Amino acid sequence: MPDAPLSREHCLALDARDPIRHLRDRFDLPAGVLYLDGNSLGALPKTVAPRLTAAIEQEWGRGLIRSWNDADWYRAPQRVGAKIAKLIGADFDEVIVTDSTSVDLFKVLAAALRMRPGCSKILGVEGDFPTDAYIANGVAAFSGARFVRVEPRDLIEAIDHDVAIVSLTHINYKSGFIHDMPAITKAAHAKGALIVWDLSHSAGIMPLALSDAEADFAVGCGYKYLNGGPGAPAYVFVAKRHQHEFDHPLTGWLGHKDPFAFAPEYIPAQGMDKLLTGTPPILSLLALDAALDAFDGVDMNAVRAKTQSLSQLFVGLVEARLLRHGFTLASPRDAHARGGQVSLTHRNGYAIMQALIARRVIGDYRAPDTVRFGFAPLYTRHVDVFDAAAVIDDVMTSRAWDTPEFAEKKSVT
Repeated sequence: MPDAPLSREHCLALDARDPIRHLRDRFDLPAGVLYLDGNSLGALPKTVAPRLTAAIEQEWGRGLIRSWNDADWYRAPQRVGAKIAKLIGADFDEVIVTDSTSVDLFKVLAAALRMRPGCSKILGVEGDFPTDAYIANGVAAFSGARFVRVEPRDLIEAIDHDVAIVSLTHINYKSGFIHDMPAITKAAHAKGALIVWDLSHSAGIMPLALSDAEADFAVGCGYKYLNGGPGAPAYVFVAKRHQHEFDHPLTGWLGHKDPFAFAPEYIPAQGMDKLLTGTPPILSLLALDAALDAFDGVDMNAVRAKTQSLSQLFVGLVEARLLRHGFTLASPRDAHARGGQVSLTHRNGYAIMQALIARRVIGDYRAPDTVRFGFAPLYTRHVDVFDAAAVIDDVMTSRAWDTPEFAEKKSVT
């Protein structure tokens, strides 16, 4: 991919010939805001508010408890899972929406350890999303296994016959680096290990092919590039070949073979239904269901091409205009090795991001010094990227960030 053009006129021309530019109209975006944080919370699709209004006023307000049947609330986890399956390269009956990413990861790691009783290690890498490591450590302590982390460059060599599970985030949350899913999956299987992928930062911005890669398990959240709203429920993938053997410890009533028999003994449901635990959060689930309509008819190869174009434009602008302000590029320069975000480091990163947010350029900050800018291709334009870089340049040149107000840490960064 050539270096990005650096004129605003060229950016407008890129937007004019963007084959997926019409998708922006599917979102309710606030005027005057340059939103570059879809990697943390996706923007609001226009389909969501009417769907929730109907669910609240008609299904809950009028239908009351009858809507579990009449509005088919009961099968929403399977129905929404089937939509996500199309985006991650899985069959409709290999994905279900339930709980949070952390809870789903606990289920998958615990079950995978049971499937490899002669092995004692869960293997991860340094720098992965912290909650994944917290959960892996918890599962290891709970089961008597060990959680071991290595540097990413040492991962494949570290997979030995004592490794039960290799657990990775597909795209690193801080740098945006993409792991080679087919190669790492193949290496894990060659040593008898199972592979677990966290797709939270990759689903919705690039084609994924879990089945083709022969992945065993995957989890992911619904509120980033899938645009399901704050706290949207997560999803879990279990390859069909493992579903009969899959046995996790969070055996709640909706994972029972016959929940409404209220039997005293637990008998697991068949297939993905055994991944259910408690009653699903229906309003959040319906919001995610409606949000996924934004992907109707979308070519994910075109989405990936635009993701690369947007992020490479920003990298070019960083190198041309922003490095002189003390920023360092913390993401791969090669667009093929990078997901939907570009991260920069700066010793005053927190205050800088607060100043940018005050100027209506919204990204986010990750301690100790990283500012992240996410490019959601369904609604971000090239001209948005250009204009955001201009604001960053001005904030740095004017030292607008250098105030006590912007240095004061908020609860959420």
